[in-house]
Amino acid sequence: DAAADAGLLAGTEAAFDEDLSSTGVLSAEYENPVVRVSYTSFVTPPRVYDIPTGEPGAGALDEFGVGEPVLRRETTVLGGYRSEDYTVERDWAVAEDGTRIPVSLVRRADLDPAVPAPVLQYAYGSYEISTDPAFSISRLSLLDRGVVWAVAHVRGGGELGRAWYENGKKNTKTNTFTDFVAVTRHLAARPDVDARRIALMGGSAGGLLAGAVLNLAPELYCGGLAAVPFVDALTSMLMPELPLTALEWEEWGNPVESAEVYEYMRSYSPYENVRDADYPPILAVTSLNDTRVLYVEPAKWVAELRTRVAHPETVLLRCEMAGGHGGASGRYAQWKDTAWEYAWLARQLGVAD
Repeated sequence: DAAADAGLLAGTEAAFDEDLSSTGVLSAEYENPVVRVSYTSFVTPPRVYDIPTGEPGAGALDEFGVGEPVLRRETTVLGGYRSEDYTVERDWAVAEDGTRIPVSLVRRADLDPAVPAPVLQYAYGSYEISTDPAFSISRLSLLDRGVVWAVAHVRGGGELGRAWYENGKKNTKTNTFTDFVAVTRHLAARPDVDARRIALMGGSAGGLLAGAVLNLAPELYCGGLAAVPFVDALTSMLMPELPLTALEWEEWGNPVESAEVYEYMRSYSPYENVRDADYPPILAVTSLNDTRVLYVEPAKWVAELRTRVAHPETVLLRCEMAGGHGGASGRYAQWKDTAWEYAWLARQLGVAD
């Protein structure tokens, strides 16, 4: 009981049988009798396990010298959370060039598949960063309102190896955006998805994705949230005096020295490609002290959108006056910001209280 009170749930068997999960090594010193690992999934709160190691045949070790994982800690989720109330699914969409795009779907297990549900589709798709399965307490507020959380593992990330990244950067960057649109069309064709209630969300480089996708296919979405969005990418890449520009040329190309790169970036950069179209409601969130993506990028993007859309009052800009690229500092401030953004999304998806 004392161990349980301290959060040390010794003797609890690990459940590593989930199809979509993330595991990482926290400590693996050669002389240690255990390997300490982290574990989480879309529906399992972060856990820490100790896995006994030693000579095969010693104690309860198997033929490889590995024992049963012992749960040492699990993040507490208040409110009676039960992972079995939620379900996770891996789906596949097909891109324009025939490439299969993995999609992760999270929803409440008790949703009626005969009733089309709203979807919030997210992606990042840059810098070879994989969007791995991870637990989110704040996401539960949307899931419990019947929203399906969809992660589009588009090219430009690292989910399927180096080639997956190489085919979504520099002169193949537009694959990232068309992959996202292909995922949306695939989801919209599913009988358990309400095609009229699909919203998109992305942040930073994922905000560039959000802006580019809204230019490509605004009719597919009921709303778009772009957080600290890199929506004026061409202008920034033309300014080597900015702190990150020279490093970023490796990701996007160098439009200063290459006319070909310039024209290619101009063909997809969100600000340059805003057009007269029926855009859905858009929320851009930025921070005054963001040194990675300057606040002027979403500000000028929003201003341009308002000159093109039929209802400019539906295009909003929210600027955190005392924050950086990660928003306001402090756990409670971040929770409030997330609640504000999710409240806006809930309204667009038709699930607001």
